Amino acid sequence: MRMSTMDQTLKVVPMPQFASDNNAGMCPAALEALIAANASGHASGYGDDPHTARACDNIRTLFEAKPEVFFVFNGTAANALALAQITKSFNSVITHAFSHIEMDEAGAPEFFSGGAKLMLAGTPHAKLTPAAVEVLAKKHSGIHHVKAAAMSITQATELGTIYTIDEVRALTAVARSHGLKVHMDGTRLANAIARLQCAPAEITWKAGVDILCFGGVKNGLGAGEAVVFFDTALAHEFEWRVKQAGHLNSKMRLVTAPWAALLENNVWLDNARHANAMADRLAARIQVVPGVRLMEKVEANAVFADIPLKLQTAVRARGWRFYTFLGETGCRLMCAWDTTPDAVDRFAGDLASAAAQG
Repeated sequence: MRMSTMDQTLKVVPMPQFASDNNAGMCPAALEALIAANASGHASGYGDDPHTARACDNIRTLFEAKPEVFFVFNGTAANALALAQITKSFNSVITHAFSHIEMDEAGAPEFFSGGAKLMLAGTPHAKLTPAAVEVLAKKHSGIHHVKAAAMSITQATELGTIYTIDEVRALTAVARSHGLKVHMDGTRLANAIARLQCAPAEITWKAGVDILCFGGVKNGLGAGEAVVFFDTALAHEFEWRVKQAGHLNSKMRLVTAPWAALLENNVWLDNARHANAMADRLAARIQVVPGVRLMEKVEANAVFADIPLKLQTAVRARGWRFYTFLGETGCRLMCAWDTTPDAVDRFAGDLASAAAQG
């Protein structure tokens, strides 16, 4: 008897992949919290529930501060709505040309802000520099041009590099000198903190960050990112912006219960440390393969490697999935909270085998 499409899909067991940390499922602690919240009976909607209160309290404890905290469905909404909150339609946001808000959000920051322009720096390693921010902040003056209002930092960057605490402080100092608010796209902030071995407060508000979009989905959650206003005055009426954009979750507890669990017992940090360690392992094993070259220093959970087309074709034919990110040979290999040493070693072995075959 021929199986239905659903039957066939259910029988497929995909091999571990390196395409994206979004491809991983929920980590056990988050999933258990979701199931428990779902089984606990009726609860008030729209965030007026104990799970959401607990998640907010856990974020405040983690960052040693009392920020205003909001939850939205995804990272694009978090970034776009946060930037819209601190810009007007005639403003601009200084960011890197390789930032996620420029490369991967379909114009969402511009749309939700009513037209605020992104001003782009092309500095190395996808990292802004104080000099580049200074140039862009001074580029325009007068009513015929956009007026710079914010600076956005991606941590970790889209190339897997990380800003140190001193680098963030230097950038925010320049931003402050020009009256710019500071936004941090922290979709992989956990990976940066794990590598820097610093307190979350030190790399965020103590370093001058006003608004943080704190990522959990790439670190073991199923849905929901947190928008954290360290400058609480900037959060005025943000809840209406969230509602208008369609990101107020009526069953908020099913997002925030997993968040609360992620932030307890260092689950968030353990997940990030593991993903980083797997990236280190992967980089170490593939950089010795003939023809393969690391393109960036591995600092978070991403490995960027120059892999010849022939080798890419060979390992993809064996079922491996990853993105060619920079030109034809610049490949991005992402590790996640559930990446296994065996998957890393098998991929590296298949790559080495393909190289040996010439």
